[in-house]
Amino acid sequence: MTEHGLSLHWFLPTYGDSRELIAGGHGSFMSGDRPATLRYLNQLTAAAEDNGFEGVLTPTGAWCEDAWLTTAMLVQTSETLKFLVALRPGLTSPTLAAQMAATFQRHSAGRLLLNVVTGGEQREQQAYGDFLDKTERYARTGEFLHIVRELWSRTEPFSFTGEHLRVKDAILSARPDPIPPVFFGGSSGPAGPIAARYADTYLTWGEPVDAVAAKLDWIRGLAAIEGRTVDFGLRIHVISRDTAAQAWAEADRLLDGISPGEIARVQANLASSDSEGQRRMARLHNGRTDGLEIAPNLWAGVGLVRGGAGTALVGSHAEVAERLLEYAAIGIDQFILSGYPHLEEAYWFGEGVLPILERKGVWTHPSRPVSVPTIAPFTAAASS
Repeated sequence: MTEHGLSLHWFLPTYGDSRELIAGGHGSFMSGDRPATLRYLNQLTAAAEDNGFEGVLTPTGAWCEDAWLTTAMLVQTSETLKFLVALRPGLTSPTLAAQMAATFQRHSAGRLLLNVVTGGEQREQQAYGDFLDKTERYARTGEFLHIVRELWSRTEPFSFTGEHLRVKDAILSARPDPIPPVFFGGSSGPAGPIAARYADTYLTWGEPVDAVAAKLDWIRGLAAIEGRTVDFGLRIHVISRDTAAQAWAEADRLLDGISPGEIARVQANLASSDSEGQRRMARLHNGRTDGLEIAPNLWAGVGLVRGGAGTALVGSHAEVAERLLEYAAIGIDQFILSGYPHLEEAYWFGEGVLPILERKGVWTHPSRPVSVPTIAPFTAAASS
């Protein structure tokens, strides 16, 4: 845990929102019955900011709106909220990406975070014109981050020739200040050295605590070889209610809303993924609708129809807070949370769980005023 306590972030569903589980993602199109209009996304950012979330993750892919353009609009209507913008190294010049980040950082007064996504779905990458295989994509990501970090730190022109990327006399007119923290995730072997060498925060999806701890130890060991330390983050959903019974009733309602045919369709689609993280998610439920509580308060039902992060913490506010603290105890400093629908769940969690974490001294509201002025009651002047 950092000296400032835990960092809690929310999620922006730029493909749409719903009171039901939204099927698809990670190479498959998905949408909700609440369209991701700019008006609705502004509501979400306001809810996240008011409730005390430090930032919001904005995804990238063919199944959602562009993260850079969307957040550039939202930053104008928010005050302190940070934007964790997902980007894919193979789709943008590293010099252009470094420049975009520097521009965003200046215009937002330092509210940019970057989530580097190597890309785990071959067909989606090819739709964007990227035909490298998985191992090559990770190698290119390393070159990309090397170039970007050099440009952020150098005042003289920089040249680099790698296996996949090449720049000559690259330089930025102005470097970002502060340098945006880099979030990076990946469960396969080639991901580890990239995270150890270039990431500020290594991200993983929600698995039982022991499994997450093993991944963190893997990255710690690799980072030590590089002479670095890395922070850790967890991407997971939440269903938090006043009582455990209410929370599990909501999980049951979400599960009842998806058909066996929809589960079969999504699972068949995700089976072609070459993402190790996606395979780990699939093994938690194996396509079955029974036995979904795979650890105390850890529910694998989301992953039946959603690619990517497929688990949720389900329980009373106190139980969810306790589970988060168990992850914090193994080294998780940053939590990226979400729930269906994202607007209402931001308030359930913000008003139910965050006060518990604050009372325990592990979290503080990042933008709450130090004091609220007291206004004296109005008293009508006596008539003469």
